[in-house]
Amino acid sequence: MPRPLGELEDAVMTRVWKWNRPVTVREVLEDLQQERSIAYTTVMTVLDNLHQKGWVRREAEGRAYRYEAVSTRAAYAAALMNDAWSQSDNPAAALVAFFGMMSEEQRQALSDAVRIVQRPETAPAPQPVQAPEPAQAPEPAGPREAREEQNPGAAEDTSGR
Repeated sequence: MPRPLGELEDAVMTRVWKWNRPVTVREVLEDLQQERSIAYTTVMTVLDNLHQKGWVRREAEGRAYRYEAVSTRAAYAAALMNDAWSQSDNPAAALVAFFGMMSEEQRQALSDAVRIVQRPETAPAPQPVQAPEPAQAPEPAGPREAREEQNPGAAEDTSGR
């Protein structure tokens, strides 16, 4: 689990995530300067640190770099929540307490997320089959066998990965 971002790192990453494209130090600087007084070299150092920590990748463009997020803000938030939850000596109690802190909107979002995760695989549309000779009629394939035929190895990995 990555260490939580510091205040300035978070301010910079917020822009990188929001813009969802490669950005320059100058672009981040100009946006940050609408909120605070900050030097070009400070933003350059923060982006370099974020690159060294693996939060952004960079590509040279002339004498400067363009920086792009390696993962999403949602993935970052999920990693923070997972880390906090895994540190509890009673994960069930921690979840109950967390759910108690949630707004109705957050509980609805959680409910929607659980439904998405628990949704069964969408079975492929049945293909028309020619009727076999009566003497050679095979056993009809069940849904699992049908998925395995279309996706070899699917039965071997049931971890959802």
